[in-house]
Amino acid sequence: MTSTTPATAHPFGLVVLDMAGTTVADGGLVEQAFSAAARRLGVQPGSDEHARQLAYVRATMGESKISVFRHLFGDEDRAQQANTAFEGAYGELVDGGRIAPLPGARETVERLTAEGRTVVLTTGFARPTQDAILTALGWQDLVPLTLCPADAGGRGRPYPDMVLAAFLRTAAVDDVRRIAVAGDTSYDMLSGVRSGAGIVAGVLTGAHDEEQLTRHGATHVLRSVADLPDLIARAEA
Repeated sequence: MTSTTPATAHPFGLVVLDMAGTTVADGGLVEQAFSAAARRLGVQPGSDEHARQLAYVRATMGESKISVFRHLFGDEDRAQQANTAFEGAYGELVDGGRIAPLPGARETVERLTAEGRTVVLTTGFARPTQDAILTALGWQDLVPLTLCPADAGGRGRPYPDMVLAAFLRTAAVDDVRRIAVAGDTSYDMLSGVRSGAGIVAGVLTGAHDEEQLTRHGATHVLRSVADLPDLIARAEA
């Protein structure tokens, strides 16, 4: 008979963490790379159109970048051109040493793992960019699974697909309510809520503030991801 016992006995045995703004400090590289991509499509920095588009990029931090460009540029060909330019510009910035782990992020992942939990890293970037970030940080083997939108059917946040893909692929827990999600954006919060996760923690190290995180469903708001292990421990007590 097949056992239905999950891989871990922890009430919160699966932890799904966002990357940029949550575990990774990118110092505004998203906006810089967007400006490079927009310029490639004829949108000049300082123009009203650039300001309008940048405001949308800021509001939708955490969303799949190709989805953002589809909204901004309309037709698929222009969206793909913008996305390719964005990924190239971001990758160059990463290769130039413009990225670093947020304080306590690696230690957080290592502590959660040592406690017997499964940790998954997710992003709204495409796979080549995600891999470039992981390589730059030396995180290639930090967690057993990393996910980008394409790994979960193509829909990024605010859809719950990446969280649910982590749930299905790891089989770490037997109930979505035993998932803890952490991120820095409104879309991270919506994704966690829609997945049914029991903990949806917003962190204040990235794009959005406490009011935005709470309004979009955060069950908790933390100073940083470094506070997450203690939060989970208290929830399990």
